Amino acid sequence: MNPIVLITGASSGIGEACAKLFASNGFDIILNARRADRLEKLKIQLEANTNCHVLILPFDVQNRKEVENSIQGLPYDWRNINILVNNAGLAMGLSAFYEGDPDHWDTMIDTNVKGLLYVSRQIAPMMIAAGKGHIINIGSIAGKEVYEKGNVYCSTKHAVDALNRTMRIELSTKNVRVTAVNPGAVDTEFSLVRFDGDEERAKQVYKGFESLVAADIADAVVWAATRPPHVNINDIIIMPMAQPIAGMINRKA
Repeated sequence: MNPIVLITGASSGIGEACAKLFASNGFDIILNARRADRLEKLKIQLEANTNCHVLILPFDVQNRKEVENSIQGLPYDWRNINILVNNAGLAMGLSAFYEGDPDHWDTMIDTNVKGLLYVSRQIAPMMIAAGKGHIINIGSIAGKEVYEKGNVYCSTKHAVDALNRTMRIELSTKNVRVTAVNPGAVDTEFSLVRFDGDEERAKQVYKGFESLVAADIADAVVWAATRPPHVNINDIIIMPMAQPIAGMINRKA
């Protein structure tokens, strides 16, 4: 088999773009997300257009038992995972913390922090046993800076930043690389999810400037993953030209 990459949150956006680019670069792909129907369509597309093999592994990263059972139940030929892309993540709501929805808080913490930990906890020992591997965590500029009404989302991405740094220390003697890729504004389903499916409100987020697109982030992920084995790309921050800091976007009149 080709080298294997497991991508969480692969049913759309950055995860889907990563799957396409890894497949075109000679990797076999394990696709994870909750929406199995989308994964099936992506599997068909990838296998039709590239020489890769694709395995669908639908589970919710928030559910520890689902994560454990799914990964521990991987077929033997798919257990030698070379790269893990921890992409599953989301924002919900945009309000001052004292007006926030605790259900939104739980979902963000359970997905962005605990989900990343649950998946990494299962995959890292496999990489350690194999004597090689690469974990790539999709963070955010919100993990480097904060912005008004981004309180809990920013907190979860700051946690991802801290985890990325500690994971790199703890895996440095195990020949397992750890990289963070931290995007600014990327035009995906991110804002649609944040605003509970309000398409008009989501469109306004990306209006009046040229945002990043999912393929921009996938390009950085695959570049980091394909450096020589002695090279570790610790941290990448990618911003649109129109967004110099997290809470500021220069929009055209």
